[in-house]
Amino acid sequence: MRALTLGTVGLLTALTGHATDIAGRIPLPQRAEAARSTANDAAACKAAQPFFWEVGNAERALAAGQAGDKAPGAQTQMALASASKWLYGAYVAQERQGKLTDEDIRFLTFESGYTHFRICLPGQTVGECQSSLLNGRGRIDAQTEGLFDYSGGHMQKHATLMGLGMFNKDELATAIKHGLRPIGPDWDISYSQAQLAGGGVGTAAQYSRFLRAVLKNDLQIGALLGTHAVCTNPATCPNEAVKTPIPQTETWHYSIGHWVEDDPKVGDGAFSSPGAFGFYPWIDASKTFYGVLAREDRSGLRSDDPDQKPAVQSVDCGRLIRAAWLSGQAQP
Repeated sequence: MRALTLGTVGLLTALTGHATDIAGRIPLPQRAEAARSTANDAAACKAAQPFFWEVGNAERALAAGQAGDKAPGAQTQMALASASKWLYGAYVAQERQGKLTDEDIRFLTFESGYTHFRICLPGQTVGECQSSLLNGRGRIDAQTEGLFDYSGGHMQKHATLMGLGMFNKDELATAIKHGLRPIGPDWDISYSQAQLAGGGVGTAAQYSRFLRAVLKNDLQIGALLGTHAVCTNPATCPNEAVKTPIPQTETWHYSIGHWVEDDPKVGDGAFSSPGAFGFYPWIDASKTFYGVLAREDRSGLRSDDPDQKPAVQSVDCGRLIRAAWLSGQAQP
């Protein structure tokens, strides 16, 4: 991933409401123009196009746009992939009324050892997927127990402990929506398979509603952002981590179903949950603003070059949009 100093047609929708933000420092139109220019013209963002982007606060979207030819829109349905993890972490926090057990924390920071996991099939229930032959019959791996290992198996097993094992993908969606009902009765999410860590399908507009609810502390996960965070880079903490999707040139931490982008050299402390196909939601370190970079790109997934992977491309661009928004200055 590139450092912070690291479309092509852009559409800006500035929804400012007021000329300046609540701190009264950088005018919102300046922030919006900096974000728009970065999304359209920054080298890292050109590599991620086409995409839809949005930035907002706890109350509303403040700016949004489309970058690149045939870019998706706010209402375009797409695979969330690992952006689903943040939703499940929030669901558990709601069910526990913000009081996670030690077991919850071990599962949601990916240290449970349930790492014999590949994928769920569309017709399986949560439990059938967890215990399938393809996923190692749901066995624990003693070699990864107590170590960070980025695998969907942790959440899949945990969901069975939460009583979701009998649910198919549609019933799972209903359960997650009910658990996250403070977002609103018409908030929507669906699942392509009954996989908690990667099966979600949704839109930028709906995911943004989730992020606004987090910022407003309507959801318990708001108070848990960044808590219980564990080291994830086997290169820098080999006694704590086994496998990470983040290029090992950076060291992030992992909290309750979400990342903390706190690399000591280039990190800005944002909370995020990038998906493999490029859907990238974030909340800035101050918990003032949220953002979404929405795209679905299945090319480059197996590339050995991190810069070809959609998730990495989206993070590279999204963090530039975030930097542009926070500073009011377009990023190269």
